[in-house]
Amino acid sequence: MEIVVDAMGGDHAPTEVVKGALRAAQTLPLPITLVGQRAAIERALAGQPLPPTLSVLEAPTVIGMDEHPARAVRSRRDSSVVVGIERVRERGGAFVSAGNSGATMAAALLVLGRLPGVARPALATVFPTQQGRAVLIDVGANADVRPTWLRQFALMGSLYAEKVLGIPHPRVGLLSNGEEETKGNQLVQEAFPLLKCAPITFLGNVEGRHLPAGVADVVVTDGFTGNVVIKLAEGIAETLFALLRRELTATLPRRLAAAVLRPAFRRVASRLDYAEYGGAPLLGVRGVVIIAHGRSDARAIAAAIRVAKEALDQRLVEAIAEGIAATGKEEDVDD
Repeated sequence: MEIVVDAMGGDHAPTEVVKGALRAAQTLPLPITLVGQRAAIERALAGQPLPPTLSVLEAPTVIGMDEHPARAVRSRRDSSVVVGIERVRERGGAFVSAGNSGATMAAALLVLGRLPGVARPALATVFPTQQGRAVLIDVGANADVRPTWLRQFALMGSLYAEKVLGIPHPRVGLLSNGEEETKGNQLVQEAFPLLKCAPITFLGNVEGRHLPAGVADVVVTDGFTGNVVIKLAEGIAETLFALLRRELTATLPRRLAAAVLRPAFRRVASRLDYAEYGGAPLLGVRGVVIIAHGRSDARAIAAAIRVAKEALDQRLVEAIAEGIAATGKEEDVDD
């Protein structure tokens, strides 16, 4: 199966997207298709020949980052996002985009549709922790949610952690303002007993401080809160390294010390770099859809393509469909 990449999506498209696809094509033994404006893609190639596993699919229009997602998808069926996802529907495989995330989600729902029994798809992202990695779900697909949706998010996030990240029996926590079962807003309090009875390894409530500590392998929340969490974490990491850089270069003795510690700093920076983790899978739709960071460079795009391949290899969509079907919770579906 092929991986279809939105060549026109992202702040640095198409140049960095094309570079990322070329990098991925060197290591991944499967076809990669760049979808977008052929002339722009060829300019980004700068005369470099396409490897045998890389091809171009024409899509004449582009959905901008500031456009209304659903409206743009319905009116721009010849855009790179819609053409790319239609290719996945027709041939199977996966779709990767660093473009308008709302448009990518809208196109996935319109073209691919939800898996049977899934109330709402959710975005899951990998979050670096002291213990390794954790999955945070939802991080932006659903700003307002219902308790039953959080239960499904927990199940889908657990399956992703197990199948793609290789974490056996992932520990699942519900993000709250306290560990006690009685803590949290109405949504959290109503979701708690549902997660407690779900076929997952449920730890109970976890606080924000528990996420970077690695207490849980999967942390469940609504898309509004999850999006705030990841953007706050990203900002804190950038601020921390900016402050360290300023302090460690202030005097000659500090610069000498920094030179000795540079390898350690680079390893830590790599652990905290979003580009290392590729992108966020949209779980619950009938296909593999990876939404990469809008600022993705070539390295991040290559990582997102790798994540897409891992999801295909582990039959993630099939695993989620089977997991949802096994719960028999038809009342969770909301049309």
